[in-house]
Amino acid sequence: MSFQVTGLGLDKMKLDSPQSFLDLEEVEEAEGRQLLEPEAWRTYTARRNALREFLTSDLSPHLLKRHHARVELLRKCSYHIEILPKHLALGDQNPLVLPSTMFQLVDPWKFQRMKKVGTAQTKIQLLLLGHLLEQLDQGRAQLDSLLESPDPRPFLAGWALVEQRLADLSAVMDNFLAMMVPGRLHIKHRLVSDVGATKIPHIRLMLSTKMPVMFDRKESVAHQDWVALRWFVTTQPGVPEQFELRFKLLDPRTQQEYLQRGIIPVAACTFDVHNLLPNRVYKFTVKRAESYTLVYESWRDSLTLQTRPGPPEGPTPSRLGRQQPRVCFLTPPSPPTSPRPLQLLLRFRGRQAGPPRTADPWSETRGPWHLASRTAAPGPWPLRPRPIPVTITSHVTSAQALAALPPS
Repeated sequence: MSFQVTGLGLDKMKLDSPQSFLDLEEVEEAEGRQLLEPEAWRTYTARRNALREFLTSDLSPHLLKRHHARVELLRKCSYHIEILPKHLALGDQNPLVLPSTMFQLVDPWKFQRMKKVGTAQTKIQLLLLGHLLEQLDQGRAQLDSLLESPDPRPFLAGWALVEQRLADLSAVMDNFLAMMVPGRLHIKHRLVSDVGATKIPHIRLMLSTKMPVMFDRKESVAHQDWVALRWFVTTQPGVPEQFELRFKLLDPRTQQEYLQRGIIPVAACTFDVHNLLPNRVYKFTVKRAESYTLVYESWRDSLTLQTRPGPPEGPTPSRLGRQQPRVCFLTPPSPPTSPRPLQLLLRFRGRQAGPPRTADPWSETRGPWHLASRTAAPGPWPLRPRPIPVTITSHVTSAQALAALPPS
């Protein structure tokens, strides 16, 4: 691809070469010199460099990207109220009241009202941060387009507006940075009730942030019927924290599967959830446990894991190809008429081993092979069978089976 420049005695210039962009600026500079007087051109160059310096330092794309990441992190944080006592007057011998003691002196009803104020203030602060950041993005885009304009005359004519725009963006940046840190809450009424002669120092309420709780995606692993979950906090707290872990089965198919959910209080950053269904998808969420000082928390981290499939149904691979034991069934003849005891060899047939059929008194489930003999005698029929184990490797005739029976 080439770019043709006419009227300046320049040949075609390759834009895909490393020097193409510098040559293009030289061409624009040469064109601008023809439109302005030397003094005006020096003024234009100085103001253009000042604007470029502002866009590359105070409002650079890298800096705006970092601010976007910080605002996104603040939206994931949890916000709490801190009660901090002020210093007592000189000469007062009462010790400073600790924050834990102050909670015992604060009126609970008034404190709940202040928590609502803190919630509203936090929401407004997060909305303002997003609005200010949007103004910075739009201001940079406008100044960047003005900087790339090839005609220097509109740039010089509107420089007063450009200076005002730079001042406004600097003020927006200052407000944005100041609002990144939560401030104090404004107290309209006293939170500490009258406790008589005891001197209670004045207190101040501050909003504090706690970093979000996030799952460790690398260490959280799903197994066949359980998962190992790990989470962390960016800034380690000074005291141990309590967490709330929730899980549920996605897309339950039965009423029993719908019960695959729960809420688990955890006092550590690790937990294993057992008794899960194999080859199913579960959703897990974690957050800090509800505390008395919490005023706002709109985000909680979630993680979706699928358990591993269970073993295949049917015979195990170690039993595949192995001959299953068989059972012989003997069919009895008609009851004998002779009162003399008689050994009978009956017809038999084989089948694969399985659950015994209770309706067939001749079924024998012990194997691998069995024959049964009956002793015919006067009395009710049938008689109790006497199983005789026999090893058979091929087709057996009646004579061979008869020979296998022990003598009576």
